[in-house]
Amino acid sequence: MFAADRLSKLWVVEWLDLEHLGRIEVAAPYLNFVMAWNRGINFGIGAGGPGMMRWVLIGLAVAISLALVWWVRRRGARAKDDDTGKDRTPALAWGAGVIIGGALGNAVDRLHYGAVADFLNVSCCGIDNPYAFNIADLAIFAGAALIAFRA
Repeated sequence: MFAADRLSKLWVVEWLDLEHLGRIEVAAPYLNFVMAWNRGINFGIGAGGPGMMRWVLIGLAVAISLALVWWVRRRGARAKDDDTGKDRTPALAWGAGVIIGGALGNAVDRLHYGAVADFLNVSCCGIDNPYAFNIADLAIFAGAALIAFRA
């Protein structure tokens, strides 16, 4: 997921020049590329904080990634499901890996751009979504869902 996130940002933000264009209609109104720089956490919460927030969020992404590695390794030794006897380690490892890829993808954005590059804007069914997200955000969500439902 890390590589997919980085490649998508290079392609859309830099090669398609979304950084300067601001908006590219892909399959309007359902999918558009809309440049949004997120200096905070989800939905820009904390974006108005001090410049130090960038470094705090980078450190937090690295710390969470390391904690997930530790947790998966520790839990993997005793990951048998009590009801079925199935080994839950693969789902746990995949979920953690996807989360780590997303977290580190957004951390690299903060290092490279000073903020997270969000550009995917999806709307449907008469609802105009004002928010943008990226592949890393999808990865974090998908990994957390996988852990919650399978591990």
